[in-house]
Amino acid sequence: MQELMKFLFEVGHLKNVDRSGWWLLGNKMPESVAEHSFRCAILGYFLAKSEGLDTFKVVIMCLFHDVHETRLNDLHKIAQNYMNFKEAEKKASQEQIKSLNNPERKEIENTLEEFLNQKSKESIVARDADILECAMQAREYQAQGYEAAIDWLERAKSTLRSESAKRLLSTIERSDPNEWWKNLKDKNK
Repeated sequence: MQELMKFLFEVGHLKNVDRSGWWLLGNKMPESVAEHSFRCAILGYFLAKSEGLDTFKVVIMCLFHDVHETRLNDLHKIAQNYMNFKEAEKKASQEQIKSLNNPERKEIENTLEEFLNQKSKESIVARDADILECAMQAREYQAQGYEAAIDWLERAKSTLRSESAKRLLSTIERSDPNEWWKNLKDKNK
């Protein structure tokens, strides 16, 4: 149990790790990796349902795909160009989970390997959820005045692979991120 507690405290540190790509926009207070992973998992759930895939597997991939960032930090794409980030990511993940109990360790290890290999439909949809979450965040930042965030939306178009994700991106681009609450404020009148 002590090793599990260490792992859980380490995972909790993701609440303190900022998503670094948004600094390029001048956003000094972007969301954390934990916030990103939370919405990514919810997106993964809906995409997996829409595509008729193993929902549990997709959600697990989404929840664990950035856990290594407690040790490596969140490095934006420009920084990743100067190192073998995939190798570092794999090494950090393996070290993080090595002391967990075998059934859990093996499941997480296999799931992360599948996610990184991008060969199964579930791994493709989990990656699409990761990309879509960034696109949603970009749309929110764009609505807050960070116009250069449109670059993230444009790049998402060329990287999404599942039909459900492509349709959702099209909706994200046309949506007002604040629409969900605008009618709620008048509801109690």
